[in-house]
Amino acid sequence: MRDKRQASQKIIIVEGRKDKERLLRILNEPVEIICTYGTLSDQKIEEIIWPLQDEEVYILVDADEAGNKLRSQLKRELPNAKHLYTRKIYREVQNTPLEYLAEILFNAHFEVDEDWLTGEDSIF
Repeated sequence: MRDKRQASQKIIIVEGRKDKERLLRILNEPVEIICTYGTLSDQKIEEIIWPLQDEEVYILVDADEAGNKLRSQLKRELPNAKHLYTRKIYREVQNTPLEYLAEILFNAHFEVDEDWLTGEDSIF
């Protein structure tokens, strides 16, 4: 264990608590979900983001101006992170249908509750 994380545990960075709660409803494996609560100050970057340099990190932020700005900042700080995207029509992760979030995570090789993979708007 390193920094209270299991060695193989995946990490998802989201913007807010509601985003985190939605992902936890879908996931079927232990995943650390970090909320940025908007912008990242230099202190947050040093304390939260830099220690993730060698971890398996995924970024899932809103498809709006604030989310794009945060994603851009995270691309600079965590160049090896994998980026996951919601559709622009949903705008926010918290407004994205659970079935669609499940498919996004499933396609990124997360274990998800299969009950959420039966949606009509399949992206497969």
